[in-house]
Amino acid sequence: MQRSSVDSDTRSKQHRDNPQGDAAIITNSGASSPFLLLGDHAGRVIPPRLRRLGLREPALSRHIAWDIGVAGLGERLSVALDATFIAQRFSRLVIDCNRDPARADSIPGMSDGTIVPANQALTAAEREARISQVFAPYHARITEELDARAAQAQSTIVVALHSFTPTMQGFARPWRFGVLHLGASNYSNAVLARLRTEPDELQVGDNEPYRMDDVDFTVPHHAIARGLDYLELEVRQDLIADAAGQQSVADLLVRLLPAALKDGMI
Repeated sequence: MQRSSVDSDTRSKQHRDNPQGDAAIITNSGASSPFLLLGDHAGRVIPPRLRRLGLREPALSRHIAWDIGVAGLGERLSVALDATFIAQRFSRLVIDCNRDPARADSIPGMSDGTIVPANQALTAAEREARISQVFAPYHARITEELDARAAQAQSTIVVALHSFTPTMQGFARPWRFGVLHLGASNYSNAVLARLRTEPDELQVGDNEPYRMDDVDFTVPHHAIARGLDYLELEVRQDLIADAAGQQSVADLLVRLLPAALKDGMI
């Protein structure tokens, strides 16, 4: 019996929201695609021992807790591109997996005006527990996948998927997509050029709404340090807030990402 996409989305959500699962959720491990998809902020689970970090809804459903829509988008791209997708299960409020854990802001005491009670005045042991249980196993799984691909001489482009809130501090962000990069990245430039041939091309940001810098951890650590090219893509959250939007953006990227690979002569 054929299962509906609604059934599939429901099962995926139940799996992602399991608080007892591993930090890294792997879809399509060992896939043949050159793309390795990553979702540093894909999940919003809070380990039970942290008692929801002292927060209630709607805070835990806001952009401060996760990159809305990235889990569903990544899963769709994984299937369509035959690509491995490694997603973080736990909320960025537990620890931000795109920050060096040595940074004080890797465990935010406040996010977009919301105080996070359980992140106040953490002891060194409490910080280390979050690093060892959430941050370290997620990045170890990425390293494991990259090592396996290198051992097989498999070409790899790291694609870090993120989403951004349409409005921040009263500013309505005009971009639909943003391509973030640090220095030279042929593939990032090729994707940026491809996106700018699409309708609404003026709504594609080059290092907007964020600029990649020394705050970022995942792409510099896993891609740039290995000499791999990459794409860090930001998608405005209202575009991928539901299954239909995620499918629409996935369809666009399934067309653009392989084409940009040829453009960039990777």
